[in-house]
Amino acid sequence: MSASLNPGLERRLKTHVAGEVLFGPFDRGRYATDASHYQIMPAGVVVPADMGGAVAALAVARQEGVPVTARGGGTSQCGQTVNSGLIIDGSKNLNRVLSLDVAQQRVRVEPGIVLDDLNRQLKPHGLWFPVDVSTSSRATIGGMAANNSCGGRSLRYGTMRANVLSIDAVLAGGEAMHFGEVAPDLSDVAARERPLAQKLLAIGAREAGEVDARFPKVQRRVGGYNLDALDPRRNRINLAHLLVGSEGTLAYSTAIELQLSPVLG
Repeated sequence: MSASLNPGLERRLKTHVAGEVLFGPFDRGRYATDASHYQIMPAGVVVPADMGGAVAALAVARQEGVPVTARGGGTSQCGQTVNSGLIIDGSKNLNRVLSLDVAQQRVRVEPGIVLDDLNRQLKPHGLWFPVDVSTSSRATIGGMAANNSCGGRSLRYGTMRANVLSIDAVLAGGEAMHFGEVAPDLSDVAARERPLAQKLLAIGAREAGEVDARFPKVQRRVGGYNLDALDPRRNRINLAHLLVGSEGTLAYSTAIELQLSPVLG
């Protein structure tokens, strides 16, 4: 399947985005597949030099009416990283540790950092991120959050949802938003972010009965958005948990804060 060429999109990306803008058939072909058997030729690929480049690429795609797919290590076996629109590959450059709080066992990272690379940097501090997926040598934290990954030790440490504390993200309209734990009355939410938070909790309240009746009581779900995280009856509401498992369909993550665990033994 061949995607139609968009010279206007390519030209604008090369003008406004710091990083690699790849529209040749060979480069597009490389990004037409992942670890799955699905193949879709994208319109083009951006490998941003930094997060500013990724945000700029999002803005250009929005103005051109082109859908965006965020891509990490391409380890998906269900085709989540292929699409006919613009691919933004964060695995090459969007891979920094932004901050580390050893005492509180928290780390804030860019979405393109690979799990094994993160754990190598954490090991000298006696910490690790324990959602140990089998593709840890190439899976990125952004992709793991989007997929709500689990791994072999999830019964002990929980899934990604249980270990993601907050997510900074850019919405489809270009607004920057912080998703994290909030009070049920939203008294601790910034004024500019409160309208969206109110809408999200209203959805949670509206669908609470359906969630109680129909959501399976299992360790990990990947069959839709985590609307149960928005239930206003909960003592702790973490808006980031709506993004976890959403496969990048709700926002583009720019920073992810994780709960770490001590290295045992």
